[in-house]
Amino acid sequence: MTQATIQFQRPATLHPESALWSQQEIEALYDLPFMELVFRAAEVHRQHFDPSRVQLSTLVSIKTGGCPEDCGYCPQSVHHETAVENQPMMTVDEVVDAARHAKANGAGRFCMGAAWRGPKDADLEKTLDMVQRVKALGLQTCATFGLLKDGQAEKLKDAGLDYYNHNLDTAPDKYADIIQTRDYEDRLSTLGKVRGAGLSVCCGGIVGLNETREQRAGLILQLANLDPQPESVPVNNLVQVTGTPLDGAESLDWTEFVRTIAVARLTLPKSYIRLSAGRREMPEAMQALCFLAGANSIFYGDKLLTTGNPDVDADRALMEKLGLQPL
Repeated sequence: MTQATIQFQRPATLHPESALWSQQEIEALYDLPFMELVFRAAEVHRQHFDPSRVQLSTLVSIKTGGCPEDCGYCPQSVHHETAVENQPMMTVDEVVDAARHAKANGAGRFCMGAAWRGPKDADLEKTLDMVQRVKALGLQTCATFGLLKDGQAEKLKDAGLDYYNHNLDTAPDKYADIIQTRDYEDRLSTLGKVRGAGLSVCCGGIVGLNETREQRAGLILQLANLDPQPESVPVNNLVQVTGTPLDGAESLDWTEFVRTIAVARLTLPKSYIRLSAGRREMPEAMQALCFLAGANSIFYGDKLLTTGNPDVDADRALMEKLGLQPL
């Protein structure tokens, strides 16, 4: 028996839960043979979750366009010439109607996103009624409103918010290539405020930003070493939009995306790993492999903020083929 074979047969749970992951360890997972990596991730998934259940979230943009940030992937930035226009905030009734429709289609969580650097206090106050009324429908509530100031997370918590989404986007050493208007510490500071308020954390990133595999491992390293780890981890595959700096980025090979899902599952064993942006461009077989490798959450509905998503009927058909049920 070769040394390599012995290594591949090591238990997938060998890494102690209390120990910090190293960059080297995560890169070693990425380097495993594809089928071995997916198998290990599937084993870990079954240790913590029912593999036949998928958590369904619907994401709605309550304030679209006009964002002062310069994120290189985002069509809502004022720095980029795209087809997305600055729009007023949705009314409370419009948001509640969208949430009611999402629930009727089977979603269990309703996420509200706004194109802000961070909410002004007056803007935040308008969202608190939205959170309260969506929560009253029996849905889990999630918000992604950018950088938070002191006291804002507590207000959202008091209004009934369950999750706050704030992605790290990419590895620290890639971050400045993507965003110049805020730094990595700004994001970590907001995550600290969210935890301090007692909210659950939804935090992930984007692949396909012309990053290296080592930088993909670096993103997973940051997420896996958050203490506590995020309850939800969205993994986005870049959706290229005309007019953004990352339009024309080299497409990520599908096996590398599945590898990223598997490595996320192995290093974040108790988190919901969500297939997020880019899923409309993924063949059904690729999505099936992602579910096998540990993905157990999707965005559900025909739109993600300003980009497309598979429609509800297509997702229902795929879930039926795979024997998956909503959580």
